[in-house]
Formats: sequence, C-alpha cells, structure tokens
Amino acid sequence: MKTPAFWQSPHDPRSLLLAPLGWLWCAVARHRLNAYRAGQRQAEHLPVPVIVIGNVTVGGSGKTPLTLWLARRLRTAGWRPAVLSRGYGATIEGGPRQVRGDSPASEVGDEPLLLKRRLGDDLEVIVHPRRALAGRLAIELGADVLLLDDGLQHLALARDLEIAVLDGGRGLGNGRCLPAGPLREPETRLDAVDAVVVQGGDPGAGRWGMRLVPGMAVNLVDGSHRPLSDFGRMHCEALAGIGHPERFFAMLRGLGLSVDGHAFADHHAFSAADLAPFTARPLLMTEKDAVKCQPHARPNHWYVPVEVEVDEGLAEFILSRLETLRDGQTPA
Repeated sequence: MKTPAFWQSPHDPRSLLLAPLGWLWCAVARHRLNAYRAGQRQAEHLPVPVIVIGNVTVGGSGKTPLTLWLARRLRTAGWRPAVLSRGYGATIEGGPRQVRGDSPASEVGDEPLLLKRRLGDDLEVIVHPRRALAGRLAIELGADVLLLDDGLQHLALARDLEIAVLDGGRGLGNGRCLPAGPLREPETRLDAVDAVVVQGGDPGAGRWGMRLVPGMAVNLVDGSHRPLSDFGRMHCEALAGIGHPERFFAMLRGLGLSVDGHAFADHHAFSAADLAPFTARPLLMTEKDAVKCQPHARPNHWYVPVEVEVDEGLAEFILSRLETLRDGQTPA
C-alpha cells in the first residue's frame, strides 16, 4: 500500500473522520499486548535467543537493512544467526520454507529473498506465517540466535530483545493509529522495547542513529557495477515499490541525479507491462524491487543497494545482552 499523505497531518479532515477507528485499533492492540504480558495468551518459547527488529508504524523505516547489518555483526562475533520472516506477499502453504538465492520472490517474499542473496549460503533465511515453526527449522539447521524481521507485533513468538526502527523524517506521523494514522500500536509501545533506532535525522537522547548509504549501481542484466555519479550526466527514471518511495527518489536527487520518480505500492509484484515503458533512459530502482523486476529487466535497468551506518555502541549493547542470555542470566 501507499501511505496516505494525511497520515502526517493531525488536522486533516480525513484523519479526524477516521480517528474513532484509530482509537479502537489502539485499544485492541493494547489489549492484545497486555493479554500476552499477563499470560492470558501464551507465546511460544524457543531454546535460543530471539531478537525482534520491527516498528510501530506502517511503511518503510529501514528494518531490513538493519536486520542485514545485525546478522553480519553477529556472525562476525561467532554467533550463527538465522533470519525469520512471514514472507509478505508470498503464498506459503505447508511447513516453513528455506529461502534460496534463486527462489522466486512470489514464493518467499521480496525482503527475504533480498536478505538471502546478501547473506549467501552461510546463513539461513526461513519464511512462514508462524514464525515459531520457522524458528524450529532454523535451529535444526544450526542457528543459535534468531532475528525476527518485522516482528514487533508477532507476539505469538516470545522474544528476548526488541529493537524498534523509526523513520527520522516522518517520525510517528500524526500520532494516530490505523486507519487514521500510521501507527500499528500506541506510541507508548516504544517505552517497552530494548532499543530504538532512528533512521536519518537526530535520534534524540537514549536512542541510536542509523543512516542508509547507497553503493554503486548494479545492472539487472549483466551484474556490472557503475558509480552513481556516472548517472549525473543524464536524465534518469526511478521506480520504487517500498513503504516510502519518495525517500529513494530524494536520496538520488540529493546525490545530484535528475530523476523522474514512479511510485508503486509497497511489495508490488512487478510485471513485464510495468517495465515496458522504461526502454530508453537509465532506470534506477531499489534492491528490494530488483528481485522482482529481474525476470523482466533490460540492459538499461539498474538497482541501488544500500548499507547502513549505525551509531557506535548498538552492536556492543546487543552482544552484551546475548552473552548474558547465553550465561543463563536474566537481562537487567
């Protein structure tokens, strides 16, 4: 879905009209969380640490790049992480599914496929709507810590560490819950997580900052690399089917590129017809879109991968908590 512009305004008549439904959504979310906390609903516990990376808002905030960063840091530190995802947009029947580098995005989801291609064969990415089932398979395959991508609201799986990611530009929007605003849960949910990471802007006291850093453009047909500065001499097209497409377009323009942006819904399943108009000028897209566009790509189609730079101390904080859990202690 494309996030409505009125989600950023507390005074927009559309948001005010939907506000009672937003209050109901918040109340239901709060009741559900309290039911798990009180033991009225049971979360499934797994025998290895579970780290959740999620957010309280709808739309992209940088969860997947942070998950990728954390998986790599944990592997470097001697852990064997696996990533669990529901596989949004995919039809997953039966048991959990191991994601492979050549898996169709329609069968595993675009973000899990992106993660698997980046992480390679050394680390597992498992998809299933029931993340506990995915976690059990990951443990059988050798994982000793589980990363739950976009799982803050998936309370059916018990967690040991919660990380909430916020978009520093949009923040919490108008502060209202769906459908009147972008919140999946009340803002107070952030008080209960272990770490808040803010993508872009000033994170504020008690939070960590994170920045997205674009890499060289990669051709979808032959895999060749090209500096983004090369595209500054020509007029380009750009497409994005992510939670906040304008962020991608603004990043390109901020690098001095002249682009015409074409926004699609988040997780859009691209077809040959969608790409048919883009045959002449260079077309730049996100890596998440590229995993779905590749079957229909032309030589003028490129994607822009991003890495994250995270404030010093976050990795050490997470590793310290994991060591405490491994030693059988209760985190403070």
